[in-house]
Amino acid sequence: MKTGTHAVAKRYLITSALPYINGIKHLGNLVGSMLPADVFARYQRARGHEVLFICATDEHGTPAELAAAEAGQDVAAYCAEQHRLQAEVSSRFGLSFDHFGRSSSRRNHELTQHFAARLEDEGLIEERTEPQIYSAVDGRFLPDRYVEGTCPKCGFERARGDQCDNCGSTLDPTDLIAPRSKISGSTDLETRETNHLYLLQDRMQDGIRAWVDAAEDWPPLARSIAYKWLDEGLMPRAITRDLAWGIPVARDGKVRPGYESKVFYVWFDAPIEYIGATREWADATGSDWQRWWRTDQGADDVTYVQFMGKDNVAFHTVSFPATMLGSREPWKLVDRLKAFNWLNWYGGKFSTSENRGVFMDQALALHPSDTWRWYLMSNAPESSDASFSWEQFRTTVNGDLVNVLGNFTNRILSFAGTRFAGRVPGDGEAGDDERRLAGELRAHLTEIEAHHEAMEFRKAAAATRALWAAGNEYLTRAAPWTAIKSDPERAAVAVRAGLNLIVLFARVVAPIIPDSAAKMLASVGAGSVSDTGWPDGDAAGWLDALPRGAAVANPGPMFSRIDDALLAEWETNFPGG
Repeated sequence: MKTGTHAVAKRYLITSALPYINGIKHLGNLVGSMLPADVFARYQRARGHEVLFICATDEHGTPAELAAAEAGQDVAAYCAEQHRLQAEVSSRFGLSFDHFGRSSSRRNHELTQHFAARLEDEGLIEERTEPQIYSAVDGRFLPDRYVEGTCPKCGFERARGDQCDNCGSTLDPTDLIAPRSKISGSTDLETRETNHLYLLQDRMQDGIRAWVDAAEDWPPLARSIAYKWLDEGLMPRAITRDLAWGIPVARDGKVRPGYESKVFYVWFDAPIEYIGATREWADATGSDWQRWWRTDQGADDVTYVQFMGKDNVAFHTVSFPATMLGSREPWKLVDRLKAFNWLNWYGGKFSTSENRGVFMDQALALHPSDTWRWYLMSNAPESSDASFSWEQFRTTVNGDLVNVLGNFTNRILSFAGTRFAGRVPGDGEAGDDERRLAGELRAHLTEIEAHHEAMEFRKAAAATRALWAAGNEYLTRAAPWTAIKSDPERAAVAVRAGLNLIVLFARVVAPIIPDSAAKMLASVGAGSVSDTGWPDGDAAGWLDALPRGAAVANPGPMFSRIDDALLAEWETNFPGG
């Protein structure tokens, strides 16, 4: 079976929205960016393309300072520890980042300050004076999230200065009733004037609209959000904040006068870390980062693909492009942008702050990573919001993985072990049933490829499931366990085809469930997923690729069934609602 390659290998730069630093991410975060980006990266690598898959922790902003204070840690130490934990759980989930960086890195400091300088040189940065809440007790200006009080619209007593988490209203700190400092609890607050730098996005409105108009490979969700912001009219936006933790507002190594207690706003520096993390990767590997990001250095032949939840779309279709386009430098802009709706928790939101839902580390303690990967991709919230339930998780795992793929693998390996001495049968040659199957396999594979290329993950999973079903239907027709009694050669052909289907199934499903695919390949001595790549060539050859007489071994059930008792335990420990 040939390894899937193209005559001309393409180059893919793939970035996932940066997970925020305040704790292990929940399943909604995972399915909204990191996991589909990983599936796409694995698929394109299997096709023989050159892939650079970049992600990082987003470490600046008020939530990082607040989380560190709550944990009783220095914010730098807190972020270092949380980055390590997120890197570990990402690895355990099989996320194949080429580099998982940090937005607090030296490279991101350099790049953020560089972009700010370029934008100012192009007349796109303006200093403005604005009113802001000042706490005399704390001796500092308070960013919006450092101010709490009662929501004037619903009466919720722990509303933040930027938003009420109870009713969802957007607020200003001065809107709050009985406002207090989140740091000290002091109500001795006053409004004072302070200076901040603003990016004049309104001056780039026409250029950004023209760029969005020219984008051909954005799904409707991403395009609609971009046009909503453009139609409402872009506004100047502050790129600095009154915080201690962040990237200093400096140029040429010198802090801007009057900005000694300010840093760049997290929305401005976080997406720049895509480039910063690539530079970190280049530093670690001795590679050339510019061929991925600078069109004057070879990046013009790169296809840049971004993955994110819908709440991040505006930053990636308006704000980050404004930074890059406004610099008037030859940066590589996104070509394809895949946006996801919400995965909700029983109709409500997953929440890190409220500890509501299942988080990545908890999920791995309950069931293997591949079952979560399959469930999330086969139910990905692409066209609309989706809702998690334990019953749906069980139905998907038992129905798809246990009953279809696992059952096929187990029964053909068991039969080969008992009736063919654990060897790939050598007798007999393919007949009409195998030729019919080969045609079905080719049709299914063409459909699967089309969905992966279009980044339609639910459809790709459904088409993959249909491929497995075709294999099960073939075994039902061929019935080697019956044919062995009257036509041993016919049984041998069917078993040989079935064992080769394990290889095909493993290679096709490897982007989604890589650990299980590797286990399947090992059962028939077919090497690792990275050795085999994507199936290509003559479909008939897929059914006779394993060496005849080669040893095979049944490792036992590939997937564990979720029974009523386990389901009840999960529903008790992680209740919905």
